[in-house]
Amino acid sequence: MPGEGEKPFNTAFLLFTTLVVSICSVVYELIIGSLSSYLLGDSVLQFSKTIGLYLFSMGLGSYVSKYFLLGLFDALVTVEILLGLVGGFSSMALFLCYTYTNAYPLLMVFMVLFIGLLVGLEVPLLVRIFDQNRQNLRSALADLFAFDYLGGLVGSLLFPLVLLPALGHVTVAFFAGLLNFGAAVLIVFLYGEHIVRLRTLRGAACLGAVLLLTFTFAGNAVTAELEEGLYRDQVILSRRTPYQKVVLTRHKDDLRLFIDGNVQFSSLDEYRYHEVLVHVPMAARPDASRVLLLGAGDGLAARELLKYGGVREITLVDIDQELVDLCRSNPLIAKLNRGALEDDRVRLVFEDAFVFLRRSRELYDLIIADLPDPNNEALNKLYTRAFYRLARKNLAPDGVMVTQSTSPFHTREAFWCINKTMSAEFPVVLPYHVYVPSFGDWGFNLALPSQPSFRLAEDLPMSYLNRENFGSLFAFGRDERPSDVAVNTLLHPRLLHYYANGAQAW
Repeated sequence: MPGEGEKPFNTAFLLFTTLVVSICSVVYELIIGSLSSYLLGDSVLQFSKTIGLYLFSMGLGSYVSKYFLLGLFDALVTVEILLGLVGGFSSMALFLCYTYTNAYPLLMVFMVLFIGLLVGLEVPLLVRIFDQNRQNLRSALADLFAFDYLGGLVGSLLFPLVLLPALGHVTVAFFAGLLNFGAAVLIVFLYGEHIVRLRTLRGAACLGAVLLLTFTFAGNAVTAELEEGLYRDQVILSRRTPYQKVVLTRHKDDLRLFIDGNVQFSSLDEYRYHEVLVHVPMAARPDASRVLLLGAGDGLAARELLKYGGVREITLVDIDQELVDLCRSNPLIAKLNRGALEDDRVRLVFEDAFVFLRRSRELYDLIIADLPDPNNEALNKLYTRAFYRLARKNLAPDGVMVTQSTSPFHTREAFWCINKTMSAEFPVVLPYHVYVPSFGDWGFNLALPSQPSFRLAEDLPMSYLNRENFGSLFAFGRDERPSDVAVNTLLHPRLLHYYANGAQAW
């Protein structure tokens, strides 16, 4: 019940601030987890660390709250202000830290702990405020936790479905910070008579709200500046599709496409990668007429396939229609792929490659998997034994399959894990590799029904591959020899661990 001399007050707005804080806190943790996955890879590890640290620090905040004996409203407003500042500038700070220092993991841990500590303080403070104002504490607790959990649900749905696609990592954080300051402004103006340091906190809340409002409207410009620091060359296009972040950079004649921060091609040397990706399996199956391309939405593998007059049909399956449309319409990329995505022989299907193979009843002479590296669980499934079993089901009896397989030097365990996983489903799997200056040493695995007799079509226009260097593709140095690895499966995604270890070392 109210303390002596205090008037009861309407708690409805405090319940609303509980909802706001809950939404914002979940958004902050999702920002940090997804940003860490984007920058560092291994999304399972990054989200596990974020959630674990967040829950621990919330408990710590609840424990610390017992030492707040007076000025509960002052403490509540201070929590909102600090949340707005730290959470609002979290993305920008993490981007800058990643770009210019090696301290990203430390800053990430600090931010998660600090945000969790503040969120953990909020509910106990509100319980004690309600206890001073209401006789029915049981009802107050029920209301508080109902709004708190509802906010968690709203935040967890809004972030992936609305906020991130529309605003991006940086502006979302500014927007959430603005909401926290809005809640602080609401409290200082509606409950001012209960606040001791009213003028100070009211000024800080209003000033912070103006600051975050400014940064929210300037979010796109801030994002552009931060991305310039992430990439060596000038960013000429930046777009977030429903599935990934796509960035196009250019420096003189070097056009580069990045997906989620990883380079997909450089126009100066992509021919090495794509010639080896396409013409090696075609040398094993030169009469292939029906080809399935999984991924390869940039059209560069299709360009190489279209050099063969015997190829009558190419089915290109890519989950991201916006990426494919970009590579069809952007004049710089379309010039590089020579309009391959507009060719009548190319049929475009916008679907997850795993789902496509599972429902397909077609048989192909050649399957080429030009997929992103397995740096998260969604991509890992495209390198599992189940995936290769589905691929074999969609191959003609004498059909062959090839997949890009990361670097046998930088991510050696991952490369040989893919090789071993394919070998569990195909009679013959031949590993090979090529040096691509923008990637380094890059590997592939070719799966066949029997030992091949290669016939390289040297009459086709190629810039790198020829009869003299063909055999060297299958030779590996001592530092790239097979390691003791396990088969990658859906239920035991060992490849994620192998890839993360290799990528972290480099």
